[in-house]
Amino acid sequence: MKTVKQIELWLKDIPGQVSDVSDILSDNRVNMLACCYTKTREEEGLFYFVANDPDKAVNVLKSAGYKIKTKQVLACEIPNHPGGINVVLKLLKKAQVNLDYIYPCMGTGLTTIVILGLGPVKKAVKIMEDNWVRVWGSDLYHI
Repeated sequence: MKTVKQIELWLKDIPGQVSDVSDILSDNRVNMLACCYTKTREEEGLFYFVANDPDKAVNVLKSAGYKIKTKQVLACEIPNHPGGINVVLKLLKKAQVNLDYIYPCMGTGLTTIVILGLGPVKKAVKIMEDNWVRVWGSDLYHI
């Protein structure tokens, strides 16, 4: 199945936490391709990202004392124009697949790759592929 591995970790809600994670990853030559941070509680935030080498990212962060969770998410291309995201959103709506979150990965000029967190990821991959939406798997780690 064409999915990518998302890495999730809880961070204390104090300045510099995401920067510290970035330092650890860059010191180990791991690149974050996409990331999102959201404050979830009074003293905590959730940081999740897709890395070019997810297994190495997990190992170095665990070695640094972070508690890590991973999750398979959907990475797909959308047209880079007003309303382009609706190509994907309308397909999910029609199939009654609920979206948990979405964040950008990278753009190529004509298209943008987005990361989608959603429940039945296998169903979502099939919906996208059946409708000619480009879905990225491990090939995303090498662009």
